[in-house]
Amino acid sequence: MSSSSQRLSVNNLKDLFDSVEAFLFDCDGVIWKGDQLIDGASQTLHMLRSKGKKLVFVTNNSWKSRSQFAEKFKSLGISVSPDEIFSSSFAAAMYLKLNNFPTQKKVYVIGGDGILDELQLAGFTAFGGPGDADKTIDWKQSGIFEHDKSVGAVVVGIDPKINYYKLQYGTLCIRENPGCLFIATNRDAVGHMTPSQEWPGAGCMVAAVCGSTQKEPVVVGKPSTFMMDFLLEKFNLSCSKMCMVGDRLDTDILFGQSAGCKTLLVLSGCTTQSALQDPSNNIQPDYYATKISEMLELLGA
Repeated sequence: MSSSSQRLSVNNLKDLFDSVEAFLFDCDGVIWKGDQLIDGASQTLHMLRSKGKKLVFVTNNSWKSRSQFAEKFKSLGISVSPDEIFSSSFAAAMYLKLNNFPTQKKVYVIGGDGILDELQLAGFTAFGGPGDADKTIDWKQSGIFEHDKSVGAVVVGIDPKINYYKLQYGTLCIRENPGCLFIATNRDAVGHMTPSQEWPGAGCMVAAVCGSTQKEPVVVGKPSTFMMDFLLEKFNLSCSKMCMVGDRLDTDILFGQSAGCKTLLVLSGCTTQSALQDPSNNIQPDYYATKISEMLELLGA
């Protein structure tokens, strides 16, 4: 880890550019905010591709599946293949697959369709998510709240429709079903769900389930290096030949550093320059810039 970060410049960008073969990009706060592209993002990605750099998009946002993210890129005028996208929803499904999760067991989801879609693509039976958005609890009835005893995992991600029903369902599965796994897509405190504001992130939903179960989850998104195993295998690159580009110190930059990648922080999302330079911050990226299009400007492309 660098003792201090370097402001991206003509000279150090050339060194960085010559030393890496792939750029790993976070999406929210780096490529877009909400449904709005950050200035110069599209042109920067095009320039990097034209110079032969591999691009991979590593996002903690579990609301969409990889194919849904590819559609979002397309709607913003950027061509990205689902195979270039590694989302925390995909990571949750792959975690279960790699750990030989029994296919006769079910998965309960507190989160969006992205998690449900990726779990189903991986061959698992999943339910919950948006389907439970309008369900309510009636305390006046003396009956027992029933839950499916065949649920072997609960996956928690960002869920703007979270409610008491979902919390009770997930809690009972984790506490009462023997060996039930508790998986978190990520623990981001906030995220840019709209262009002009930060909103509560998946970390809030995860914290609620931690509180009711008194258990800690397996976290599959950044900064966990779980997704990095897939990247290394798929692209046959060494970590030293990659640069992680993100807007969060505690997820994106820590993810890159833990894996041995170069790191570039952009100040277009969650992190301010004052937060980066605060004496209490001990996560220092190799480089920082205001936004990714600085690469375009500095290279004179």
